Amino acid sequence: MKIYLDLLFLLNFIYDALLLITVSITLKRNTKFKRILLGALFGAISTFIILIPLNKYILLLLKILAGFLMLLVTYGYHDLKYFLNNMLYLYMTSVILAGFLYFLKLEFNNLSYFLILLIAPFILYLYIKEQNNLKRVVNYYTKVIINLKNNRHLELKAFIDSGNKLQDPITHKYIILINKKRLKGIYNIRSPMYVPIKTVNKTSLLECIPVKSIEVNGKVYENYLLGLSDTFKMQDGIECLLNYHLIEK
Repeated sequence: MKIYLDLLFLLNFIYDALLLITVSITLKRNTKFKRILLGALFGAISTFIILIPLNKYILLLLKILAGFLMLLVTYGYHDLKYFLNNMLYLYMTSVILAGFLYFLKLEFNNLSYFLILLIAPFILYLYIKEQNNLKRVVNYYTKVIINLKNNRHLELKAFIDSGNKLQDPITHKYIILINKKRLKGIYNIRSPMYVPIKTVNKTSLLECIPVKSIEVNGKVYENYLLGLSDTFKMQDGIECLLNYHLIEK
């Protein structure tokens, strides 16, 4: 079996550079491009470790050590958590990329190295895009404590809904939504407010009650109403839809 060292070096340099760029974008490291190239260069040179006739376990340790040094060259060392995050995302990204490329190589035996180089950035682009989408969704999940007027409170898993911009036109209080059944046995609704809301096809009245306050991430907000919906379905553990106004705050 022939091994072309120049091709091996070039391929590993490009892949290492792509992986380091992906980690930088995903973790927002703001690393200078020349440091990424320097780290990729170090990673490509360390690839030649596999040519050394050593025990496979020693080779594995050397490859891991080379990965550590590549990260230090590219990102430096600030603290242990910073370094471990860099390491985790580097290896996770490399496994994902290698898995996709291996699958393509199995499916298309005649796939050239040139095509693989063209496909790799696209795979990493999709990975970055999905990571960002996941972060945005996860950041919208939170817990909320609703302090009711009868001195009882509800602690719910909530989702900050970008589509919920409901506001009472008279009191100008913002509205958060829960299923009406969630108040059963906790709060006796005697004189609710009815707030006009616009849906896609019609205007309707939403039954609301005033609350003392709501607490989100340790912060207390008082200018809110609790909207009671008979149709709101609790999915994925979500019991409350918070108002988009909280994101603006």
